[in-house]
Amino acid sequence: MTKGLYNFIKQAWKKPDKETLRKRMVEWRKSNVFTKVDKPLRLDKAHSLGYRNKKGFVIIRVRIKRGGHKRPRPNKGRRSKRLHTRKNLRMNYKGIAEQRTERKFRNLVVLNSYLIGKDGINYFYEVILVDPNRPEIQKDKKINWVCKKQNQKRAMRGLTSAGKKSRGLRK
Repeated sequence: MTKGLYNFIKQAWKKPDKETLRKRMVEWRKSNVFTKVDKPLRLDKAHSLGYRNKKGFVIIRVRIKRGGHKRPRPNKGRRSKRLHTRKNLRMNYKGIAEQRTERKFRNLVVLNSYLIGKDGINYFYEVILVDPNRPEIQKDKKINWVCKKQNQKRAMRGLTSAGKKSRGLRK
């Protein structure tokens, strides 16, 4: 059986070159939180999640801070018996990245996202967005379901893959 290009890309991402990834992350840390990218970094993953190289599809790289999900310590007023400094985060970072992206780009709909790297401070995700107002998307039979009114604000309502997982609908 012959193996295709996407299989080789998938195998290469299982053990990525650490020096290259480190250099990229240094650049990503200096850039904005939301950065529009021309092409996806993980082509195999993006394609399997529904990305296609046509007008109407947008890739956004998102930077999310790791940790720090603590409630602020009360500085005045009545304090509780135990100061609740720990907060259990019910949502995963992927879902948070999707929601923040959808809040920033209001005219686009989140299709899916995937992790591209993490360091001691940040998680980096690439979020796939679709523009439902583009005629190329409205004519395409595979993706025009995004144009329906019921599929707007998918990330906010927990209808993406990460949202369903955090709501306990899949493992």
